[in-house]
Amino acid sequence: MKHINNELSEQHKELIRIIRRKDKLDEAIELFLDIHSQLHSNVVSHDKPNYVNPLINDLKDNEYKIMPNKTDETIAWTIWHITRIEDLTMNILIADEKQVFNNDWKVKMNVNVSDTGNAMTDDEIMKLSKDMFIEELLKYRDAVGLRTQEIVKNLKPEDMKKKIPQERLSKIVDVGGLTEDKNSIWLLDYWGDKDYAGLLLMPPTRHLMMHINDCYKWKEAIRTKKKFFNI
Repeated sequence: MKHINNELSEQHKELIRIIRRKDKLDEAIELFLDIHSQLHSNVVSHDKPNYVNPLINDLKDNEYKIMPNKTDETIAWTIWHITRIEDLTMNILIADEKQVFNNDWKVKMNVNVSDTGNAMTDDEIMKLSKDMFIEELLKYRDAVGLRTQEIVKNLKPEDMKKKIPQERLSKIVDVGGLTEDKNSIWLLDYWGDKDYAGLLLMPPTRHLMMHINDCYKWKEAIRTKKKFFNI
């Protein structure tokens, strides 16, 4: 990934190697927290270097809401997408608790949807992006990141190989985290096939790396291209 240092990828490979080893739990949790912190703002990283602040510190509000090319999304949609997925998988599937997202957040962010956005059309992505209050979106992302770290710190060695109970997967749909569209609902089978360790290795780590890398790419395009696919 062009914009994500290879060192972070190597850390993730090491996490894969040790995350299911009972004698390595403390080391695995510490490594997870380090990787995860680098993929959130300084609120979550506690002012340690991360990949988010250099991305967003000089972003203007309208730059969050531009779709540079027809194969792209927007930075606003991407932050929504990765945060909703992290919120749902960590809080509902792993912690068996309520998600951070609620009606108060919905109002504060000025959104009328609650799903991950996987099945959204370009027009729906643009509407979400244009309507959304970016400052509140970033606060929601911080709240989710902090909660994830609390959850992971409390995991036990025996948790890592646990499978996700069906009732928790069903709850994802009940709370509106996924829609019945085939491009959304497939995630239930994807998440259902994973153990706790598998979930930690994707939504709050590898998934963030891929999408944050895209955001850097789009930021560069937004500032160099003269014409955009959708604004």
